[in-house]
Amino acid sequence: MAYTYAYPRPALTVDIVLFRHKNHDREVLLIKRKHPPFEGSWAFPGGFVDIDEDLEPAAHRELLEETAIKGVVLEQFRAYGHPNRDPRHRTVTVVFTGTLQHSNQIAKANDDAAEVAWFSLNALPILAFDHEMILEELLG
Repeated sequence: MAYTYAYPRPALTVDIVLFRHKNHDREVLLIKRKHPPFEGSWAFPGGFVDIDEDLEPAAHRELLEETAIKGVVLEQFRAYGHPNRDPRHRTVTVVFTGTLQHSNQIAKANDDAAEVAWFSLNALPILAFDHEMILEELLG
């Protein structure tokens, strides 16, 4: 049975903030967005949750699809739902965080990512959406 509603509903996404330690520096993995909005801007890997998918599997799927990174322990941080955080429509995101323990995994851009790169927390580019605020809150 199909359900329809007389009122609009928000979209749901997951974003993954993945860290690693390299040469006494802490880095975060970012993707360069291939599509609007924020095409060409850096952002956390992430994307829309499928209708039949739970949140953590969605986070692992998006991380793998966009960066080729897998097998990372992810922990749910918090949700962000400011009405204007996504210029396309009302989107709520659930943020997951983790640390890459094995340096032998190589991040490779795929799917919605034009590029993927590790950035020092001391030399970050401008981030898309509300990702700068999310990172600031995560780092506390």
